[in-house]
Amino acid sequence: MTDQELINAARAAAAHSYSPYSKFGVGAALLFNDGSVVTGTNIENASYGLALCAETVAVAKAMADGVRGGLEKVAVTGPGTEPITPCGRCRQVLNELAQLGGTDPEILCVGPDSVTSVRLSHLLPHAFGPASLV
Repeated sequence: MTDQELINAARAAAAHSYSPYSKFGVGAALLFNDGSVVTGTNIENASYGLALCAETVAVAKAMADGVRGGLEKVAVTGPGTEPITPCGRCRQVLNELAQLGGTDPEILCVGPDSVTSVRLSHLLPHAFGPASLV
């Protein structure tokens, strides 16, 4: 799968966002080493603290289907003029899945006109994960 195809999957997911409060629809697409893609979108709640980010929804979907590792690449897209990055919580959630497979996925931070590529380990240095509990 090309980066553009993964970005398109994230944008398609963002179209299903439930974001009536922030009006900030975000989409995420996770690419696994077997070529499968899992998408997610943000889901807000009137109790703001209960909102779910797109990346968290995608990871939860993947893990609910039994996926444990193999995360190679993530695309995250949303509105605005600049590329967006996963929030701190999402970085930790992505790290959990990545560490299960021993990967350091590339994160495509997508804006309307540009894409910034960065490794998860650069977004979340010295991460706490499954290996930290052994």
